[in-house]
Amino acid sequence: MTPSSRALMRPPVPWPAFAALGTFLACLLFTGAALAHNVTEGDAGYVQEVTGFRPIAFFYLGAKHMVTGYDHLLFLAGVIFFLYRTKDIATYVSIFAIGHSVTMIAGVWWSISINAYIIDAIIAFSVVYKALDNLGAFRLWFGVQPNTKAATLVFGLLHGFGLATKIQEYEISPDGLLGNLIAFNVGVELGQLMALALILLAMTQWRARPAFAQQAYAANVLMMVAGFALMGLQITGYFVA
Repeated sequence: MTPSSRALMRPPVPWPAFAALGTFLACLLFTGAALAHNVTEGDAGYVQEVTGFRPIAFFYLGAKHMVTGYDHLLFLAGVIFFLYRTKDIATYVSIFAIGHSVTMIAGVWWSISINAYIIDAIIAFSVVYKALDNLGAFRLWFGVQPNTKAATLVFGLLHGFGLATKIQEYEISPDGLLGNLIAFNVGVELGQLMALALILLAMTQWRARPAFAQQAYAANVLMMVAGFALMGLQITGYFVA
């Protein structure tokens, strides 16, 4: 099966799901968690103080960062939403991983950074884009279907700049930097695979239900709303910070 977008049947409005999403976003707003990818104070202090090659520590930080990076995971869930074959899933996840690995390492190594609010808003937009793609919006509105692999690579590169920007905020020691970045990236990939396994397990159970076709429409609408809300929070943060 190809990962191209499809037009989905519109089910009745899932008010309980919208209520749950609203509660989730309200919690993010009032706790400040929506300013994604913040490293805990303890982890930040450790990163700033250590020198030399510390593969285990940076591996752990990378894995922890990915499994708590809800905007990364939302995009990844959107990418695999209609992928059923293992080969297709592996292809798209690999494209995404290559993209964010390149810009994460290169961004830190060459000190390339983007304002944290702006890059996180762009990452949130990637969630909106993928939800619209899954809903078949581009084909319906413009009569074209964007190249899904190219889009996954481009957004992977942008997600990597988000990682690079956050890492640079902590002024990591240049001693052992490349090795530590590689260890961090390996941790990111392992965290991504762990999260992906859980997402696929849930998706497999869900797809077996007769109502999946209708619920898939509502799920992608919710994903789009979440992306817009996170994007709005980041843009607001940019202007009020």
